[in-house]
Amino acid sequence: MRELDKSDVLLGWYDTHARELPWRVPPVDSKAGVLPDPYHVWLSEVMLQQTTVAAVVKYFNLFTKRWPTVAALAVAPDEIVMGAWAGLGYYARARNLLKCARTISGEHNGMFPQTPEALMSLPGVGPYTAAAISAIAFGRPETVVDGNVERVMARLYDINTPLPAVKPELTRHAGILTPELRAGDYAQAVMDLGATVCTPKSPSCSICPWSGVCIARANGTVDDLPRRMPKPVKPIRYGIVYIAQRSDGALLLERRPDKGLLGGMLGWPGADWGAVATESAPISADWNVMEAEVRHTFTHFHLRLSVKTARVGDVVPEVGEFVPTNQFSPTTLPTVMRKAYALARPAFDTD
Repeated sequence: MRELDKSDVLLGWYDTHARELPWRVPPVDSKAGVLPDPYHVWLSEVMLQQTTVAAVVKYFNLFTKRWPTVAALAVAPDEIVMGAWAGLGYYARARNLLKCARTISGEHNGMFPQTPEALMSLPGVGPYTAAAISAIAFGRPETVVDGNVERVMARLYDINTPLPAVKPELTRHAGILTPELRAGDYAQAVMDLGATVCTPKSPSCSICPWSGVCIARANGTVDDLPRRMPKPVKPIRYGIVYIAQRSDGALLLERRPDKGLLGGMLGWPGADWGAVATESAPISADWNVMEAEVRHTFTHFHLRLSVKTARVGDVVPEVGEFVPTNQFSPTTLPTVMRKAYALARPAFDTD
């Protein structure tokens, strides 16, 4: 079977089995020339980085209801957007989301560029996201390769070189299969195939539209692909967070630096996380240590946080500021800080 014939087969499967997602245009409409809103495509692709579709749908609907256009998002206050993002993780994406929205609004008259080269000049837009926006939102025949596509290509051609070294070869095969017409639908079709049929474990080969041409299936190597280099063991870092409540109920919070992990987010004061926990109390107080600890995993390390609480009077902290109860909501905190608050809250509620 010719390569583009394979693409036609997959598009035929997609016409029937495409996932219904709020940022998409159904195949029946896309074949009629209707393309999705570039803002929706961009927003969904940024959210989907390192995050599941199931988790993203709720956030996408929240963002598009609250900020229906890129121009509306561009003028939103940083802290409100960061708070709305809380729970999605990888907060550098949220910072770049705002930077990108403001760049598009201020330098591109609110219009998204169409080519990958121009899109990659935007904050937070890399090769994959640029190709996805260009293909899906503008119908350009760009090669879109994410983890699902890599897995499908590795199996379709029985490529045994491990990731990440094999990425260029997988991209080459994906590019050959990309059609000139309906490139956006094709890109989404391969991603849907990987997400719903050619899954990492227990793939449903019997219902795959490419089962008859899949070399890995013929060779019995589907379950072994794609091969990967062994992952390094994640180190464990330790830290202490200090949660102080004033007599009027106000809580002591500090905003983290813009650059770095959880950049720009509100959180509880404490020293940097390292091989050992470092004492760094923001004020002099009778600190109580919670018996339980916060456990959280980031991309590159596991975190263990000790939580200390204190009741304080009308004092001036060395870092951060007291936030009145009517201005505080734990939903504005990143997940790890919400975990710490959940541990500490009973200590304050008992009095």
